[in-house]
Amino acid sequence: MPVKNRFAELLPEITAWRHDLHENPEVLFETHRTSAIVAEKLAAFGCDEVTTGIGRTGVVAVIKGKTDTSGKVIGLRADMDALPIHEQTGLDYKSKVDGAMHACGHDGHTAMLLGAAKYLSETRNFDGTVVVIFQPAEEGGGGGKEMCDDGMMDRWGIQEVYGMHNWPGKPVGSFAIRPGAFFAAADQFEMVIEGKGGHAAKPQETIDTTVVASHIVIALQTIASRNVDPVEQVVVSVTSFETSSKAHNVIPQTVKLRGTVRTLSAATRDLAEKRLVEIANGTAATFGATADVNYMRGYPVMVNSEEQTDFAAAVAKSVSGDCADAPLVMGGEDFAFMLEERPGAYILVGNGDTASVHHPEYNFTDEAIPAGCSWWAEIVEQRMPAA
Repeated sequence: MPVKNRFAELLPEITAWRHDLHENPEVLFETHRTSAIVAEKLAAFGCDEVTTGIGRTGVVAVIKGKTDTSGKVIGLRADMDALPIHEQTGLDYKSKVDGAMHACGHDGHTAMLLGAAKYLSETRNFDGTVVVIFQPAEEGGGGGKEMCDDGMMDRWGIQEVYGMHNWPGKPVGSFAIRPGAFFAAADQFEMVIEGKGGHAAKPQETIDTTVVASHIVIALQTIASRNVDPVEQVVVSVTSFETSSKAHNVIPQTVKLRGTVRTLSAATRDLAEKRLVEIANGTAATFGATADVNYMRGYPVMVNSEEQTDFAAAVAKSVSGDCADAPLVMGGEDFAFMLEERPGAYILVGNGDTASVHHPEYNFTDEAIPAGCSWWAEIVEQRMPAA
């Protein structure tokens, strides 16, 4: 395919961009260097419009086709931010920033979309308009929501939007996708259990918050086993248990619990929140304690549109020869906010036999670049064929 051949030619250049981004990771909205490099390259490619500062540090560029009789406008999105993890890869181009690394492959996503933008700016072999979206703060910051809140979709008239994520464990350059709910809603909770502290030798004079909190941790697991329909998906995880005392002979006055709730439907999400609060309060009251619960909704369920998913899968097959059915993913993804505003689809591209994402030994596989770039370019050329 011409697109694949061109990206094979561009591979050394795109790889160099990726390695530079990997060496200089930036977390959350602090993607100032990355955003500046992206904007500079997009301008150099000859994009018709380059705008910075969308969603704080996001970058948006417009590429017009040779013709525009269709009036179609397609958005392509890549995330730019890194994670607060200390890298342990030993790579020649390992992170230069202590405590930050591209442990999720967003350096690869950014480089691939830049490669696609370069190609599309060179050829413009389509009838319509492409809007390339480079987003900060996917890792917990909700940068996608902030870009949408800045009016991105309406400002550039985006009609549908597509995203991509690398996937360790899948063959390099292969694809997988599914329609409907794909990535889970990702919520967080904190609770403070208040009892009556005292001497560990006189437990009868206390309301032991360690015991109370332990019962709450166990009871929260009944949300999945006894409240939610077994054919639905929910994960409730208590990930932090912190007492107000570290002494061996003191029963603590308070215990703080933190955790996350993952669901794949709005109804299950509502039920899980309701039951978490009820269980915490009820269990605490049983022992004479109190529970102050703060439930924080995060990214919503990411839902792929049926038509756009079928199209994205067909494009993937044209690039790699196949597109597998992806599994449900209980991780969160803030591309969900963009898919709440416009129809679209999110696809996985194989990263090979590497460490999992968010692991200090993870690295994006450069050999996946041609397939990823080709998929984005083909989304445009097949969805908006030249008149």
